[in-house]
Amino acid sequence: MRRLIINADDFGFTAGVNRAIVEAHTRGVLTSATLMATGAAFTGAVESAKTAPRLSIGCHVLLIDGQPVLKSEKISSLTQPNGCGRFRDGLSAFAVRALSGRMNPQEIEAEAIAQIRKLQNAGIPVSHFDAHKHTHLFPKVLRPLLRAALACNVRAVRNPFGPRLPLRSNQLFARPNLLTRYAELRILNRFAAKFRAAVDREGFHTPDGTLGIEVTGSLDENLFRAIARSVPEGTWEFVCHPGYNDADLQSASTRLRESRETELRVLTLPAAHAVLAEEGVELISYRDLRP
Repeated sequence: MRRLIINADDFGFTAGVNRAIVEAHTRGVLTSATLMATGAAFTGAVESAKTAPRLSIGCHVLLIDGQPVLKSEKISSLTQPNGCGRFRDGLSAFAVRALSGRMNPQEIEAEAIAQIRKLQNAGIPVSHFDAHKHTHLFPKVLRPLLRAALACNVRAVRNPFGPRLPLRSNQLFARPNLLTRYAELRILNRFAAKFRAAVDREGFHTPDGTLGIEVTGSLDENLFRAIARSVPEGTWEFVCHPGYNDADLQSASTRLRESRETELRVLTLPAAHAVLAEEGVELISYRDLRP
């Protein structure tokens, strides 16, 4: 049996991202999305969600690259010291601080609770959570996030680790940028066993792993077909970032612009449904996730 959750990150980022996510769900293969509690288009995302009741919505927990829900003085180990109230930007610096234990786990837990509850208070039944730029793959970040989710009665989480070979080797070698990204992600797989042990210990539901991280920013129809044909046995999540490259996105802090429109086109092609059906891959959402 092969089951696949197709989840869009960054719901609430811009109005164009919101519109694309709903379209990818209603006209395409998207089954789930994760919502940014402090995204500039949060209110619009909440309203959009009402038009797509079958879309499973989780919390896209931000700990970098954005604004927290709590006041910065309450989470000073996570925010910039210059008083601007934003998180400390940059994944590399975040990784160093996460590995060296220089972030207060109580502050991580408190901020995550505030973000999840903001969604719930807006009427969103939160089905799962993940973390922006997959920061929950670090064990010292994961543990307080799991406590936060339990406090909010959220029992499902993205497994950010992929299969040993997400694409056939000839497909990786044909695109050097994908091969480089794959090599970087393989290094991070050393945390996979600790992740699984932690989520099992706390009784969380999680897929067997994640597909699509290697192709972020590069996804096209050919790569989608290749991934669909490479889905391993079990339950997996495909991560995507559809959106419209409008004025809001052009002025936002993100490297993903033109690629978001390409992803939307791929996700809404009749061929996307067709290749999954041909491969016998069942589409599910996080609401359907069970051990």
